Amino acid sequence: MNINPNSGGIGAQVLNQDLSHPLSDDDFAQLELALGTYSVLCFPSQRLSSTHLKEFSQRFGTLEINVANMFQDRVHPEVMILSNKVDEQGNPVGFKDAGQDWHTDMSYSKDIAFSNVLYGLEIPYRDGNPLGNTAFCSTRKAYQAIPNDLKNRLKGMTVTHDFSKFWDNMRTRPGSQRPPLTPKQRAAKPPVVHPIFLKHPITGDTVLYANPGYAIRINELDAKESDEVLEILFEIQLRPEFRYEHRWRVGDVLMWDNISSIHNAVADYMPDEHRYILRCQVMADRYFPRGTKGMDA
Repeated sequence: MNINPNSGGIGAQVLNQDLSHPLSDDDFAQLELALGTYSVLCFPSQRLSSTHLKEFSQRFGTLEINVANMFQDRVHPEVMILSNKVDEQGNPVGFKDAGQDWHTDMSYSKDIAFSNVLYGLEIPYRDGNPLGNTAFCSTRKAYQAIPNDLKNRLKGMTVTHDFSKFWDNMRTRPGSQRPPLTPKQRAAKPPVVHPIFLKHPITGDTVLYANPGYAIRINELDAKESDEVLEILFEIQLRPEFRYEHRWRVGDVLMWDNISSIHNAVADYMPDEHRYILRCQVMADRYFPRGTKGMDA
């Protein structure tokens, strides 16, 4: 295995690793540390089945079955289909994920997510350049950039995250395929509270655990001040120097850490520029027992 970090300090390429074969304990430990350190790992030129993707992903933790998703592998419901393609009747064959805003998957859940694992089977290109890239920002670097007086003031505070904020906002976007959430789906994902700063379970670094997609309130501040502080934190988090954008290629497996990064799917391709990606979401139950709120930093 060869792990080559990107020059900006976010992301790394993992070469000479065939994910269709089970990981050895040594390889798993090496990848786990690399993911915690670099936040995003790319495994190029893979040839995987849904079974392979599921078996690789679940090595890192329990896999989620999304409550709002209807596009799943028929054999493995843990494998979600992301696509803008339609069938012969004009029905979508996958969930159209691009066009989202910056967020951390499942920060709206009491049991948070650790990692996403995506496998690119069809990638749209235009003029020789890939479309539908995935952008990341480092929550580790964001925490480090918060002014010390604000950092000290916020220590020990908590943030409310709300699933419906993101979903309802995305439904207003042009071309969105998202249906309204049912009462049952809303009841399954009520607002939750997490520490504003978390200690990363692999590296021990402190990260900012508040993202524009789901964070709605710093609970220990009044509403006006909470809005003002969140705006400051989001501005810091989204600074260009903390960003990395992955340019997709067919056969890429892209894995990222939801604790040390936030992400955004770039919506720059048209309906006839087809994208088809398989996805698994790994819960953080290896590091934070279910029902806990993470390691408050």
